[in-house]
Amino acid sequence: MSDEQTDTGTGWPQPAGPARPGGPAGEPDPRPDAPDPDELSPLAPQEPVEPERPGEDPAVQPGVEPVDDGATVDLSAVSRSGEPVAGSDGLAEPGPAGESAAPVAAGRSRWSAAGAMIVALLVLLGFTLVVQLKTTSTDPTLGATRQEDLVRILSDLDARENRLQQDIRALEDSQRQLRSGEQGRQAALDEATRRADELGILAGTLPAVGPGLTVQFDAGVKPIAANRVLDAVQELRGAGAEAMQISGGDRATVRIISSTYFLDGDNGSLVVEGRRLTGPYTITVIGDPATMRTALNIPGGVVASVRGVGGNVTFGEREVAEVSALHAPIKLEHARPVS
Repeated sequence: MSDEQTDTGTGWPQPAGPARPGGPAGEPDPRPDAPDPDELSPLAPQEPVEPERPGEDPAVQPGVEPVDDGATVDLSAVSRSGEPVAGSDGLAEPGPAGESAAPVAAGRSRWSAAGAMIVALLVLLGFTLVVQLKTTSTDPTLGATRQEDLVRILSDLDARENRLQQDIRALEDSQRQLRSGEQGRQAALDEATRRADELGILAGTLPAVGPGLTVQFDAGVKPIAANRVLDAVQELRGAGAEAMQISGGDRATVRIISSTYFLDGDNGSLVVEGRRLTGPYTITVIGDPATMRTALNIPGGVVASVRGVGGNVTFGEREVAEVSALHAPIKLEHARPVS
């Protein structure tokens, strides 16, 4: 035996080294936390150590469920014997004897994932149905039409509706007229008569009566010129005169219409429509007396021009003025009514 090894009394050599703080060999170590000498002996019985399996956490004991480090465990929910209590939060529901309970959090996670998947499938199914309904209910022709074409189609439909409405109203009017019978024919005859009377008065073929005015021209140093009388007729027409006639001192009377002309005659006379009239001259007109009188008295107008050459103009209002002179009907050679 070498100097570096000592006899321990167990048959095993003791390697040389520093002496244990306890003192000589065989004496107990006075330190309170010192291990039992029997535990240090290589002949002491040791508990068998089970080898680690690949992929297995050595800190997890077999048959014991792992516990989440961040989970909160209610100790009141655990009985004294260590069995889980039914309905406790954070622990699994009790199962058959001998079976380990799964954590509630894991079950809830599995149910949450399954519910999310079901909701996603339902949403996808609903979206597919909506798209299919819109596709089948939309007219492919209108869907492919441009906005300008749609506006034009709408405008054409509106115009067609307006034309149809006008046709309906016209047909309804015709129906009412046909149903009216004798009353409708009489109303049409009355309207035609009224229009014929108006045209006859304007054309001078019918006499007329109504409120009006008489305008008398008296010559001064110079006779009344034809252009002065024509100016007076134009002013009266512009003031709303509806019928007129002119009379001379010899009581000759001529109806004034749209085609009437005025010329200067011999010895201060006046030629109207080919007839010779002598002064003084009197125009009888039917219309609004105040308006026609104002038109003749405007500054620089008919009255001022006649008085400028020494003549005079006299007015006389009539509640009932009569225009009785007639004009022969005019035969039209070229003009025709538009059909």
